[in-house]
Amino acid sequence: MAKLVILGSINVDILATMQRAPKGGETVNGETVNLMPGGKGLNQAVAAVQQGVAVAFAGRIGRDLFGDQIVAFFQEKGIAASLIRSDSRATGNALIMVDATAENRIVVIPAANLEVTSADADGIDIDAGDIVVSQFEVPRPAIAALFARARAAGARTLLNAAPALDDASDSLWYDTDLLVVNETELGHFAGVELAEDATEADVAAAARRLFRRPGQTVIATLGVRGALAVTADAITAVPGRKVKAIDTTGAGDCFVGSLAARLAAGDDLAVAMRYANVAASIACTRVGTGTAMPTAAEVRAALG
Repeated sequence: MAKLVILGSINVDILATMQRAPKGGETVNGETVNLMPGGKGLNQAVAAVQQGVAVAFAGRIGRDLFGDQIVAFFQEKGIAASLIRSDSRATGNALIMVDATAENRIVVIPAANLEVTSADADGIDIDAGDIVVSQFEVPRPAIAALFARARAAGARTLLNAAPALDDASDSLWYDTDLLVVNETELGHFAGVELAEDATEADVAAAARRLFRRPGQTVIATLGVRGALAVTADAITAVPGRKVKAIDTTGAGDCFVGSLAARLAAGDDLAVAMRYANVAASIACTRVGTGTAMPTAAEVRAALG
């Protein structure tokens, strides 16, 4: 089985639930508060390892109590981690408010994540057939250098271009084999307006604006409508799965991590997308981020 390599962000999330989020200048009562591991990179790593796939992770944490908690969490989950401690910055944080409709509002403090470089992954072997993953919560030059190395080794690269930032080099877009974005991110990078009920043809047309070379695939996650994979000459649609959502925070990361895990295990793209979509739907039924990722047994039971 191929291994999964992730260069990514690490946060400790402070997540509060409430009936509704406050307006500007307003105070409301909350219901619960949780302190938990998070960050897109960490979430994706946990989602993947929960599916029984070996994960090698590289990222940055601070020399603080939060950093110590992250190290212990990775050890508990069995994730091989090259965590480089920062001497000048604290471990990253995210402040998350989740209301009664499962909508979230998030403020991210990147801190040590801003110091991530491709050299942080130098101790991780990358072989042909491996899946190499990153997201836009770490510096884009670091991702570009790692993806160039990965493609030279014959590995497959998967980029989750979230949040939607515009400082990625052309080489990074070129070296991305699989690009995963939600509708908002897709519209941003394609320079088009996509309605919430945009047709498959509209989504596909926007996705194809992002191609830089033959052989690339764009996967658009469409929330309750499922996901759509777009290549130069084909569209693969995976329907959504209805659940009673409690917290959608981290659902996209669950999709990416589970997708990468199943690709590393040898599934074809359509099968891996269906699996990942079910995993993400389960994550929506739980409060939390890194701690909300389902196990392989839970996903397979939901698949039927």
